[in-house]
Amino acid sequence: MLKVGVLVSGGGTNLQAIIDKIEDKKITNAMISVVISNNANAYALERARKHNIEAICLSPKCYETRDQFNEALLTTLKKYEVDLVVLAGFLVIIPECVIHEYENKIINIHPSLIPSFCGTGYYGLKVHEAVLERGVKVTGATVHFVDTGTDTGPIILQKAVEVKEDDTSKTLQQRVMEEAEWNILPEAIHLIANNKISVIGNKVKKS
Repeated sequence: MLKVGVLVSGGGTNLQAIIDKIEDKKITNAMISVVISNNANAYALERARKHNIEAICLSPKCYETRDQFNEALLTTLKKYEVDLVVLAGFLVIIPECVIHEYENKIINIHPSLIPSFCGTGYYGLKVHEAVLERGVKVTGATVHFVDTGTDTGPIILQKAVEVKEDDTSKTLQQRVMEEAEWNILPEAIHLIANNKISVIGNKVKKS
């Protein structure tokens, strides 16, 4: 059984999608061991508690140094015996000590088709604003492994979403979540939990 730790800063809609797919058995051989947020008021923590999942607030603001927070995060993941770390809208930079400990065991959902509209500064609505400003016709979402770069790790899954003429950043954000994020993030977890993917260099191979 793959033990998953979900890290989230806000409302937790992607977390809810994972919970729903586990309960519907669309994700098999996996369970959420812990949900961690840097925001004590994040609704994601409430979502977790409603499903009897351990929910913890762990914020850099509560530590004297960033190194102390980094160590606390790693210690917490180990305490809950996490096999896979899922970043579901986590607005804290993942420390290198965690990345090295969980090499090819941390995944992130990004709301664009990487390598477009990704990297430093591209998060949340900023991604969709940039998409609309550029005038592209197709956007989407990407699930990728996390490495020491920003959105540079091996790509696991992508799903395209049409950009409509009357879209605002908020309507586009919602459609990307509904049509792409809430589907491919749970699918990636299912594939990993059932040993259906492998990483070769910077590429992911599905079996």
